[in-house]
Amino acid sequence: MAQEPKTSSATPLSEKLSLKEKVGYALGDVASNFYWRVFDVFLFIFYTDVFGISAAAVGTMMLVTRIIDAFSDPLMGALADRTYTRFGKFRPYLLLGILPIAAAGVLTFTVPDLGDDGKLIWAYGTYIFMMLAYTFINVPYGALLGVVTADSQERTTLTSFRFIGAFSGGTLVAYMTPELVNLLGNGNEALGWQMTMGCYGLISAVLFTLTFLATKERIAPPKNQQTSIKQDIVDLTQNKPWLILFSLALIIMFTITLRASTGTFYFKYYVGREDLIGTFTAVYMISLAIGAASTPLLSRYFDKRSLLIGLMSLVAILSAGFYLIPANNLTLMFIMQALIGFCLGPKSPLVFSMYADTADYSQYKNGRRATAMIFSAAAFSQKLGGAFAGAMIGWLLSSMGYVANQQQSPDSLLGILLLNTLIPAAFALLAVWVVKHYSLDEQKMQQINQSLYSTKPNVSTTPVQD
Repeated sequence: MAQEPKTSSATPLSEKLSLKEKVGYALGDVASNFYWRVFDVFLFIFYTDVFGISAAAVGTMMLVTRIIDAFSDPLMGALADRTYTRFGKFRPYLLLGILPIAAAGVLTFTVPDLGDDGKLIWAYGTYIFMMLAYTFINVPYGALLGVVTADSQERTTLTSFRFIGAFSGGTLVAYMTPELVNLLGNGNEALGWQMTMGCYGLISAVLFTLTFLATKERIAPPKNQQTSIKQDIVDLTQNKPWLILFSLALIIMFTITLRASTGTFYFKYYVGREDLIGTFTAVYMISLAIGAASTPLLSRYFDKRSLLIGLMSLVAILSAGFYLIPANNLTLMFIMQALIGFCLGPKSPLVFSMYADTADYSQYKNGRRATAMIFSAAAFSQKLGGAFAGAMIGWLLSSMGYVANQQQSPDSLLGILLLNTLIPAAFALLAVWVVKHYSLDEQKMQQINQSLYSTKPNVSTTPVQD
C-alpha cells in the first residue's frame, strides 16, 4: 500500500463541503439501492412466487444467510480501517467492489434448472455471495461519512443528500423493476429478473465510479495509532451512545423490513391489485426522499434525539391506523403510506449522522479512532434486524397457511395484514423507548469537536459524560 494521504490545510471542523461533493457522495447510495431496494421489496416474493421455495424455507434462509453476512461487516470495517492508499482508506473499495456486486446480483436472480434441494443450495450460495459483495462496497462507502467532515450540521446535510439519493434510486427501482422484468423477460419472468439485474449492475458501476471521483477523505486516525481489532471491538462495547444506536437500528429495521417486504403480499393478495405494487412502493420511496430532504431544516429546530422520538411515535400511530383501512379504500392506503414514508425519511440521515458523532466521541474518550468499525458494526445491526424480520415474515406466513400464487385463506390474509400494520407499529414504539436513552446532544458534540479539531491553543473544554 502507498503512504497515507495528506489531509487538507483547513481543519475538518471548518471546511464546508461543495455541492459537487454532496451530490457525488449521494450517487453512491443511488447505486446501492439498485440492490438493497430490490432485496427489501422484491426478493422475498421472488423466492416464493418465481424461484419456487416455500415461505418457511425462505424465512429460515434469510435468517441464516443474513446472520452470516452480518458478522462480515465488522471484519470489513477492520480491513477498511487498516487500509492506506494514496486515494484514502475507503474510496478505493468503491472501485474494487463493482465487479463482485454486479456478478452477484445477476446470479442471485438466476433460476437454475435444478431439483428442489439443488435450487435451495443455489439460493443459499448466491444470496450469501450477494450480501458479502454488498458489504465489501457498502461498508467503506458508509464510513466515508465519518471522514469527509467533522461538522455535525454538515454531516446531517450530507446524510440528507445521501438518503435523498437512496430514496430516489429506491423509487426508480420500485416503480421500474416490475416493468423491466416484464419487458426484458417477454413473458419469461425468470429471464426478466436476470436481465434486469444485469442492467442495474451496469448503472451502479457508473455511479460508484462518480462517487469515487467526487469525494475526499479529510479526517485520519491519530498519528501512529496502532490498535488491534480486539481493541476496536472493546472500544465499541464501551461506547454507550453507539450501543444505543446499535439497538435502535436493529429495532427500526424490523419496522422498515416488515412493511416493505410484506407490501407486495398485501397488494397482491389482501387488496387484489398486484398491478399497483410498483406505484404503491414508488409513493413510499418518494415520501422517504421528501422526508430525508427536510432533515436539515427540521434539525435546525429540534435536536436529533427529540426529532427521532417524535417521528417514530408518528410511525407507530400511522402503522396501527393502517390496520383499520378497508381493502377497497385505495386512496386512504396511499395517503397513509405517504405519511409513514415522510416520517421515516429523516430517520436514516439522523441516525447515520449520529453514528459519525459516536466515532468522534470514541476518539475523544479513548484517543483512538475506528470509523469503519463504527459504521460496519452499525450495518451489522441493520442486517441482523432485517434477518430476524425476514424470518418472522416467512415463519408467520407459513404457520398461517400461505400458499404461493393461490387464493389465500382468511388466516393467511390476517397474517399478511398484521405483518404490514400492527407488528411494525409495536417495533416503532420500542424504538421510541430506546432513543430516549441517547445522550450526545449538540452541546456535547461542540465540546468534543473543539477538543479534537480546534487549532486554537489552550482551548478549555468540560469533559463529556455518557
